Amino acid sequence: MSAGIHRTIIVDDEELARHALKSECARHGSINVIAECENGFEAVKAITDLQPDIVFLDIQMPKLSGFEVLELVQGDFAVVFVTAHDEFALKAFDANAIDYLLKPFSSDRFDKAVEKAMRTFASGTSREPREKARNIRPEGLAGRILVRDGNKVHVIPLAQVSHIEAQDDYIAIVVNGKRYLKQQRMTAIESRLPAERFVRVHRSTIMNLDFLARIEPYAKDSRVAILKDGTKVNVSRSGYERLKNFLGG
Repeated sequence: MSAGIHRTIIVDDEELARHALKSECARHGSINVIAECENGFEAVKAITDLQPDIVFLDIQMPKLSGFEVLELVQGDFAVVFVTAHDEFALKAFDANAIDYLLKPFSSDRFDKAVEKAMRTFASGTSREPREKARNIRPEGLAGRILVRDGNKVHVIPLAQVSHIEAQDDYIAIVVNGKRYLKQQRMTAIESRLPAERFVRVHRSTIMNLDFLARIEPYAKDSRVAILKDGTKVNVSRSGYERLKNFLGG
């Protein structure tokens, strides 16, 4: 492959949309479409295996959204979001200067998006807009956590999560006693959890109030929370103050 050719993946659940994007890409001698994906799971695998330079990524897809795909992949690539009517995303993109194509788009608009993607990739700053996009969470996506396990993706409803523990560079998401490890900071996951249900009870623990059975004294200035399944969770002094605010105590 000669220099200047950008390896590109198209991700869209609509065949006509993929065809339109591929046709536009064909006009550019510097774009080589190496894969087409019709859902988020295919996209995660293709991006991981093929390491593209540019990804055209649909936002609203069955199973996994475009935002969730980004959450599950690594690598250096520029992303151009493609959407038909996601008002939440469009406002967030405009605020963060993240590029997107609004369907239906003109060839001129496509060309501008491609030029920007190429500049972003060449400058080595492709991770910055992707990180901003990862923090965009439309209301409909707020009720679950995604955990990648090799080639598998676990979609975990928040309602099933009893608590979350810090483990070095990972977090352990606990569901029915089983731990799912995810490489993420506690502060990052905490900011994306519904504050009316999940409380930081310790610097290393976030607890789901729906699973709380009772709180017992443990040591000076500390307590332990007993969950409904008998699990014990340490509660710091500041964590106990936060709990009292939530529980009205």
